[in-house]
Amino acid sequence: MNNNPDAARFAGKSILITGAASGIGQRLAERFTACGARVAIVDIDGEGARRIADSLPGAIALTADLSQPEATRQVVHDVVDALGGIDVLVNNAATCADSPFEELSDLEWERDLAVDLSAPFRLTQECVPALSQRGGVVLNIVSVNALQYYGNESYSAAKAALISLTRSLAVRLGPRGIRVTAIAPGTIVTPIWDERLALDPGVLDKAQRWYPLGRLGTPDDVANASLFLCSADASWITGTTLVVDGGLTAGNAVMAQEIVPAQ
Repeated sequence: MNNNPDAARFAGKSILITGAASGIGQRLAERFTACGARVAIVDIDGEGARRIADSLPGAIALTADLSQPEATRQVVHDVVDALGGIDVLVNNAATCADSPFEELSDLEWERDLAVDLSAPFRLTQECVPALSQRGGVVLNIVSVNALQYYGNESYSAAKAALISLTRSLAVRLGPRGIRVTAIAPGTIVTPIWDERLALDPGVLDKAQRWYPLGRLGTPDDVANASLFLCSADASWITGTTLVVDGGLTAGNAVMAQEIVPAQ
């Protein structure tokens, strides 16, 4: 007997998730699978993608550099061929240049825009025929960097543009039965932080003090929101960006404590 009440929530659904070999994307793949879906795990890390796919029933893995236009088109063709269609597209893959703005190279700028903005554009465009057959959903994973300044100019600019594209496509594709939404996470603790932690073991502790809820996010925080937005429970929600950030962008509590007299 299956005691998971969500086990059939996405039964029979086919879901394409980019950047799913680790972190948020991996957790999304695991959670959608637990809800009955078959997932296509797309990542530039082919070995990692295969490792995750092998651990999930019915999953497939595809290796792709999404900065290349032809790769995005091939991915959609291969997923439709393997899974028989696409019900949900999750644009999660991202790159983020670390260089200071004055040293940011053209190559870094162009790669962040290619992966973080152009790839979701192309993937969505290619998925429209499949999604329109099933009343499908596009979910774009953006960032609080799109809403306020937190550094990483090229990444932030791409994510801000992706929010705009989310709104535009919600209107454009709504008549075809396709919903388009986005999630803007705050700081999510994933292996992407490992290198930074090696250099500064206290970096996450310092980040945590800015969050009103007193903790940083987890991949499950993003997954919970994603499962809702991609499900029938959100069938009249489109064009919106759901901020999942523990209150970070609601206001600056640390600044308030320092400049407002104690009450």
